[in-house]
Amino acid sequence: RATLLLSRCLLKMVKGNIIVPEDILSFCCNGLQGSTSPPRAREPGEREEAPGAMASPSPARNPTEVQMSQLVLPCHTNHRGELSTGQLLKWIDTAACLSAERHAGCPCVTASMDDIYFEHTISVGQVVNIKAKVNRAFNSSMEVGIQVSYEDLCTGKHCSICKAYATFVAQGPLGSKVRLEPLTPQTEEEKIEYSIAAERRRMRLVHKDTLKDLLTHSPQETELETRDGSGAVPAERTRVESVELVLPPHANHQGNTFGGQIMAWMENVATIAASRLCHAHPTLRAIEMFHFRGPSQVGDRLVLKAIVNNSFKNSMEVGVSAEAYGQEMSISRRHINSAFMTFVVLDQEGQPRTLPMVAPEPGDGERRYREASARKKIRLDRKYVVSCKQTEVPLSVPWDQSNKVYLSYNNVSALKMLVAKANWALAREKEKVRMYTLEEDKFLSFRIEISVCIPAGRAFSLLSNLRRRHEWDSHYVSAELVQKVDDDDMIYHVVSQKLRHENKPQDFVILASRRKPCSKGDPYVVAFRSVTLPTHPARAEFTRGETLCSGFCIWPESEEMSKVAYYNQVMPGYLNYVTTNVAGLSSDICSTFEACEKFLLKNKDDLISRLQDF
Repeated sequence: RATLLLSRCLLKMVKGNIIVPEDILSFCCNGLQGSTSPPRAREPGEREEAPGAMASPSPARNPTEVQMSQLVLPCHTNHRGELSTGQLLKWIDTAACLSAERHAGCPCVTASMDDIYFEHTISVGQVVNIKAKVNRAFNSSMEVGIQVSYEDLCTGKHCSICKAYATFVAQGPLGSKVRLEPLTPQTEEEKIEYSIAAERRRMRLVHKDTLKDLLTHSPQETELETRDGSGAVPAERTRVESVELVLPPHANHQGNTFGGQIMAWMENVATIAASRLCHAHPTLRAIEMFHFRGPSQVGDRLVLKAIVNNSFKNSMEVGVSAEAYGQEMSISRRHINSAFMTFVVLDQEGQPRTLPMVAPEPGDGERRYREASARKKIRLDRKYVVSCKQTEVPLSVPWDQSNKVYLSYNNVSALKMLVAKANWALAREKEKVRMYTLEEDKFLSFRIEISVCIPAGRAFSLLSNLRRRHEWDSHYVSAELVQKVDDDDMIYHVVSQKLRHENKPQDFVILASRRKPCSKGDPYVVAFRSVTLPTHPARAEFTRGETLCSGFCIWPESEEMSKVAYYNQVMPGYLNYVTTNVAGLSSDICSTFEACEKFLLKNKDDLISRLQDF
């Protein structure tokens, strides 16, 4: 009764626009629900609501996901009223670290950051929205994916700024490594990122070797040019050195200097060096993949150095390094990090201006000059092949030593993306062979799978050798090994049978990339895609064919049983052949896969075949 009287009083207060605390209102509502007052009679035609009908279930959210929203204030901006890139890097690193620690359950440190391309600038008064979540956990490290966008509160406009991938390492007491629990992806997007994270990790590990290989095969001489009649600017004029004292606000909860803070300081000195070349205010466009080589702590002095390594027509590369030392100057400095940043100078229309050339100093300056040119080529290859959507990449990308890592990455990741798609539909089933299709806007893909009594590793070895494919695939006439790139990547020249309505056979130049499982539950992967080689141009006696994405995935079901699946994103020339099989008007694809099963069973214990595979 007391609760009922109090509720009536509160109702009068609400009608009189008197603010009532939410917890009191909640108490009264709960009290009324438990009172003995008679229930309200329903109006004619009014339905009785089922229990819990008002509480619509929300979709499950990734437990590692962290969202951060920051209003850009004047203190965050440069002289143009645009958000400082250094400040943005601090926010990115903070959000990514919080996501990593959600999964690890312990402190984490930034180990590396992949390439970051900044698509737009952000103005004061706009909101920066950052979303970070763990894509995959390895032994003691994990990859965190970060998406950054801005929101204009006045117009409601949303725009993407950048996408980044950071690697974090979990640390236990006294800096010891912590073994991480595996991550289980739930959505289709998470499964794709989880699968491709292993390829990105592989690419990071060979990043330095890629640069060394390119420099080894490039000319040694350094060429200088002039633009618009102007002479080259000595690189020494752009050199910057600055020192920062690491204070508690600059450190994380472990006492180590925040990785984002170090990146912000590095961006600051790099901007000064770029300004000294162009005598204008530059805009940061990209940061190349970099690794933190060691930690620094509160009380350290960080020495930051920057110099313009090379300038191209509309952009320049600035090299930055960070070294740490303690109070004792006699102690040698510790190399913390090196990074390479690309700047442009925009005119009033927002277009890049032509920049003066750089004259490198002899010795190390000439080395940095050459390396900057090599890095630019690698950046273009990596952005073109890796960052583009699969449908935007031309089929037969030219193959050379400088882009081999990225073409291999693209080859395997494209197949893994196809495997992770969620809308596969069973089209037909013939005995043990099952055929699935996936219909998308631009492509029709099919998948054939079968369980075979053979160890997965043995099936992987047999199916990755294209020189033996003619033994079970009647469409293949021959496959010549053109180039063994490494143990996992090979290029073949394949000749196949004539297609219907064709008067000559087809040939392909195919990159075959194979991968063993990165961790338990991963499949063996053999991916195929077309490339072009100057040694194997199109010839008159063949019709040059191309394949965008195809290959095998092999999952071990037991020690002696494997599930073998073949995937293919159908090209127009094969569309009629595939749809005929999907519709049940032909069984050629199923028969070919049955022949594949017989081939695997025949050769699973053949020692001579094992030697031929290698």
